[in-house]
Amino acid sequence: MKTIGITGGIGSGKSETVRILGEIGAEAIDADEAAHEVYEPGSEGWREVKAAFGDEVVGADGKIDRGRLGGLVFGDPEKLERLNGIVHPRARAIVAKRLDQARTAGRALAVVEAALLLEAGWDDMFDEVWAVVTPDDEAARRAARRGMDGDQVRARMRAQMSNAERMARADVSIDNSRGLDDLSAIVVAQAQRLLAQNDAL
Repeated sequence: MKTIGITGGIGSGKSETVRILGEIGAEAIDADEAAHEVYEPGSEGWREVKAAFGDEVVGADGKIDRGRLGGLVFGDPEKLERLNGIVHPRARAIVAKRLDQARTAGRALAVVEAALLLEAGWDDMFDEVWAVVTPDDEAARRAARRGMDGDQVRARMRAQMSNAERMARADVSIDNSRGLDDLSAIVVAQAQRLLAQNDAL
């Protein structure tokens, strides 16, 4: 089984890239969903987040209010590092388990979407890391269409690695500046190239 880690900034098109790969048969795994499991009420991760950031990040339903938590940590590197130290190792273990399950099930390709893949040091989990990139202005417009206000978008962009840094560290850069058809053609071609390596063995 070949594995791909998909990373990119807010509004870059990571999820669309993963959707395209899913359509050609890849097992799609979302690191954000793994992080949701880390936040499950009563879990070890939930207790650590509550201890680190206080009762204010716990909603009336007993769940971590991720919007409130995000407001606390984005723009504060020390708090963000503390949160990542709690969440990333636990989320990584969940993702690794799902990759093993896909391998056992005989899947040819598995893809993991993880915005902070490089920052978290997860690149060693994959055959290739793909960075999906789009100009910051366009990414901000896409995020705004999803309901995020400008200040939120800018704070998240400042907290994340730049496109240039991602491209320098990734195995493949996926240019998502020219529309969906172009993105689909690039992604499918790259997936076929990677899968052909299996056939050559």
